[in-house]
Amino acid sequence: MSSISNSAETLPVIIGEKEYFSGIDKISYEGRESDNPMAFKYYDEKRSVAGKTMKDHFKFAVAYWHSFCGTGGDPFGLPTKNFPWLSSNDPIQQAKDKMDAAFEFITKLSVPYYCFHDFDLIEEGASLSESARRLEIISDYALEKQKMSGVKLLWGTANLFSNPRYMNGAATNPDFAVVAYAGAQVKHAIDITIKLQGENYVFWGGREGYMSLLNTHMKKELDHFATFLHMVKDYARKQGFTGNFFIEPKPMEPSKHQYDFDAATVIGFLRQYDLMEDFKLNLEVNHATLAQHTFAHELQVAADAGLLGSMDANRGDYQNGWDTDQFPNNIYELVETLLVFLEAGGLQGGGVNFDAKTRRNSTDPDDLFHAHIGGMDAFARALLIANEILENSRYKSLRETRYGSFADGEGKTFEEGNMTLETLADIAGRNGEPPLTSGKQELYENLINQYL
Repeated sequence: MSSISNSAETLPVIIGEKEYFSGIDKISYEGRESDNPMAFKYYDEKRSVAGKTMKDHFKFAVAYWHSFCGTGGDPFGLPTKNFPWLSSNDPIQQAKDKMDAAFEFITKLSVPYYCFHDFDLIEEGASLSESARRLEIISDYALEKQKMSGVKLLWGTANLFSNPRYMNGAATNPDFAVVAYAGAQVKHAIDITIKLQGENYVFWGGREGYMSLLNTHMKKELDHFATFLHMVKDYARKQGFTGNFFIEPKPMEPSKHQYDFDAATVIGFLRQYDLMEDFKLNLEVNHATLAQHTFAHELQVAADAGLLGSMDANRGDYQNGWDTDQFPNNIYELVETLLVFLEAGGLQGGGVNFDAKTRRNSTDPDDLFHAHIGGMDAFARALLIANEILENSRYKSLRETRYGSFADGEGKTFEEGNMTLETLADIAGRNGEPPLTSGKQELYENLINQYL
């Protein structure tokens, strides 16, 4: 392994035995007037916005699975991307080649973090012991890469949904033997997350749900899920893990009905099973829209509960009804999202992970750079706009005025919980029919357009 230092940047570029993205230099900020497609137009990691640098606001991360494992196959066609780092038939060599490519890409992109599932890193073995051996080897290699580059692990997780053994769920499986296997797999994933100084750990319950209630004991499965999470939390804390545990909501796909349906459902589950102290939410844009919510809604629900932990950045396709995981580029929607983000004080422990993939017909190595550069610029531009709206427009005062009747007098007494229903009814009788008050929806929408 070799590194190429760049004194103008914090992190060096890390290149292994082979350079996979040759001809592409370290991506830097050049400003909106630049015509260089391999440069940031808005993302200036050192620029301070609302008291934090862009780098600290976002803590951008590259998703290992889509970027280095996803070869473009779909239910209707074979893979389209012939990644050279996947050419070896030896699982350990292939994993090392893939990691060489990943760290070359991440350091050339100047991103401070990455995320992975356990078997994104290396192919699962034929037994638990063989899988553990492989994970130990590749995590040693990852640790070396991290030390050389300064790149950090934002969060790790275990893939408890792809293997056929999990067809009926993992922690919620009706077969205890499967639950035990899932526990062993998560233990290994926790161990390597701690080893790599991962800052958080994520659960995505893709198979934790049901296809039909006819053969499902829902309460038993949810009880088992909570017991499992408590066991994982207790084990990780005992091993010295101090980070957050995140649950990632999604309503469906692959299960017909997943237990972690949306932010509100997950928060209710955490409260019911006494998990609020250790768990927060990792929210994904495309999962929000599958639940018939906006992403801003999901962020607001989490923020109001004090559980806005982390974010998976992507978008869906409004003409499709499934999780297309496209890179984010809708500035208007991102501004709405980052208004919530800024007013909530940002994320608690997590960052912005690009859980997104290039399109099936985007087959060149530079497409991966274009996608991430565009996503990072979109977030940076939306952050600047959202901050300007909060600082310089009438946005906050308009909302305060709309709820002004609760600022003093009887409205304030009600809001503070110091009023009886009888008193409330007496006030209505005294005041009579209330006037219609406009919500000024178009005015608020115009404010965003004004600052775009």
